[in-house]
Amino acid sequence: MSKFVVQLSEKIELGLPLVEAIYKDLHKYPELPLQEVRTAGIVASQLREYGLEVKEKVGGTGVVGILRNGEGPTVMLRADMDALPIKEATGLSYASTTSAINGKGETVPVSHACGHDMHTAWLLGAAKVLANGSDSWRGTLVTVFQPAEETAEGSQKMINDGLLEIIPKPDVIMGQHLLQFRAGTVAYSTGQILTAGDSILVRFFGKGAHGGMPHQGVDPLVMAAAAVLRLQTIASREVSPQSQVVVTVGEFHAGTAENIIPAEAYIKLNVRTTDEDVRKHVLEAIKRICIAEARASNAPQDPVFEEINNFPLTVNDDKVSKKVAAAFHNHFGERLIESKPLGASEDFARYGKEWNVPYMYWFVGGCEKTKYDRAMQEGTVGQLPGPHSPFWAPVLYPTLQTGIETMLAAAGLWLAKESEEEGEVL
Repeated sequence: MSKFVVQLSEKIELGLPLVEAIYKDLHKYPELPLQEVRTAGIVASQLREYGLEVKEKVGGTGVVGILRNGEGPTVMLRADMDALPIKEATGLSYASTTSAINGKGETVPVSHACGHDMHTAWLLGAAKVLANGSDSWRGTLVTVFQPAEETAEGSQKMINDGLLEIIPKPDVIMGQHLLQFRAGTVAYSTGQILTAGDSILVRFFGKGAHGGMPHQGVDPLVMAAAAVLRLQTIASREVSPQSQVVVTVGEFHAGTAENIIPAEAYIKLNVRTTDEDVRKHVLEAIKRICIAEARASNAPQDPVFEEINNFPLTVNDDKVSKKVAAAFHNHFGERLIESKPLGASEDFARYGKEWNVPYMYWFVGGCEKTKYDRAMQEGTVGQLPGPHSPFWAPVLYPTLQTGIETMLAAAGLWLAKESEEEGEVL
């Protein structure tokens, strides 16, 4: 067991009812990226109550809390606060029935289908425990509650808004994500753990005409359709089979009637890569292919490319991840599992990359134990609801406690007055 966590165990237990209440409230009233006004207000109010220095509206709706406790290292813990435009279908008594207006002016349902409400509750819980247990540690705790992770905007907005001028430079940065692993388990990986993600809008231009007189027009739908097919050859013919590349065209829009050749068409695509050089090649290949298809169709102009968002590659610092994994093994034992890299993306890594600070990111399971074990027996684990599913409903216990303990076990490696034994990872 982690000596630091054990030392704080009573404070963890006492704080769980409040953490649960906060989680349920955030879950019931989710907010879209950069609209997290209510959520940010709750976070700021709680941090002030715990005695932290609080800075609001960082990067729009971000909240920063600083707890100084004498000389020592600075540890930054980060949680994201935004929700998704998904209608919840969990049937929970505290399920979201909220809707909001998105950036396009459309009214959409909103829910915490990715678990950011749990992330926020975890970090508030950890902050409260450390504030109440200041005699057990020394140094500075920095809590960053980030907006707009889902759109890959939040971390950069906070950085651009002078986050590093507000907080002391961290010695280490750490974060975690809720996943549909067995509740109570913790999953880690050294090195690359999440992919880079790039989303792009490509607009093709043609010449409108009557569907019965196609020779008088230039059909952008045809050039866009040809590009969609050829884009799949990037992964299959331009990149080594040993490299992970996914190119997905998720949207295709063109035309208003079946007998009209439209003047424009556009596609939206998403790219996932695990290597920066491969990422650069894929993005260049996308432009080359789309431009070539447009020119082959005698388009009046080349396509226009617009970046929708980009997520950096997440690569855990080797020294930090081994150190944290050892502490997790000491505390969680068989509940710790080594995870393979996942295909999802996060904007968490920007902090470490921007400031040249080592970082680590890990996962905490939230699937009810009996349900998970049954799925394992039936070979249907891959069908369990998880992030971005309208049915994703993590079990509260032991998930709430586990996520607080992970943050404390990790932070304690730097902050605890009594040094933690690193042990061995099996």
